[in-house]
Amino acid sequence: MDTFSDAFAQAQQMLYEAVVQPLTLWVGADNLLEQAYEGTGWLLAGLLQIAIMLVVIAPLEKRYPVEHWADRRTVRVDVIYTLIHRLGVFKLVMFFTLEYGLDQVWGWLRVKGVPTFHLDQLWPGVTDGAWASFVLYLVVFDFLHYWIHRAQHQFEPWWSLHALHHAQRQMSMWSDNRNHLLDDVMTSLIFSVAAVVLGVAPGQFVALVVLGQLSESFQHANVRMAFGRFGERLWVSPRFHRLHHSIGMGHETVRDHKTVLGGCNFGVLLPVWDMWFRTANFELRFDATGVRDQVEQGRDYGAGFWSQQWLGMLRLIGRA
Repeated sequence: MDTFSDAFAQAQQMLYEAVVQPLTLWVGADNLLEQAYEGTGWLLAGLLQIAIMLVVIAPLEKRYPVEHWADRRTVRVDVIYTLIHRLGVFKLVMFFTLEYGLDQVWGWLRVKGVPTFHLDQLWPGVTDGAWASFVLYLVVFDFLHYWIHRAQHQFEPWWSLHALHHAQRQMSMWSDNRNHLLDDVMTSLIFSVAAVVLGVAPGQFVALVVLGQLSESFQHANVRMAFGRFGERLWVSPRFHRLHHSIGMGHETVRDHKTVLGGCNFGVLLPVWDMWFRTANFELRFDATGVRDQVEQGRDYGAGFWSQQWLGMLRLIGRA
């Protein structure tokens, strides 16, 4: 962990000094050099993720595809979502808007004497090491993410936004970030607050996000792959998550002979939460993906980035 952190820090410093710092000074934002350095870390992490996706996951999609597509236009739109999120554009907008306000609140609390809490310090001798601390935060954040995901599928207003993510009929490694921006704002704020409240170090938080996003890119990949009887219960596989995206199953539940919001396989990294709360489905299937009303009723979820965002807002207010 220390070796990786040191190598990442050196690369971040080099990128900052060579590109980001001169650009920040050129635009006259001298007062934002500290934030620019932090943003360089997110940019570097995103570049590394995209490189791994292209070198590792893309060849798997080509060799072991679930589906063959003649037209990949909808996939190309998902690439735009990925670049916006992985290269820090969304993070930059969040910083200059909502996260800036949160930083002011945390600063005011520190001035008032509210101490900084660190979850990994509650078990001295157990979570002192870097790896032990990292695993602890990974489990805690994944548990939180499971319940956020359940809420996205349980509450109609939130589902009206999250449905965009499920409306992709050509799911690929680029589909993870295919979300309504308002949906992303809400989840990003929750995790930002949780990171501060739980006392996650900034560098460690970046590592947690990178690992999670890479795993989620692989889960969404157009890959006919499962992890076996035991592996499927240790880490979310493409098969496990694809069933969550299957039409009329992954996002719906039949209750009292009625179809209601619900579904299965909400785990983001660890299937254990689905196993504990009885939402797991380990059937070895690779179904078509999409939303039932999209397929059966022809509901329009938009073909391009802006149309998808606009229709999501209309769904939220009940106009689409």
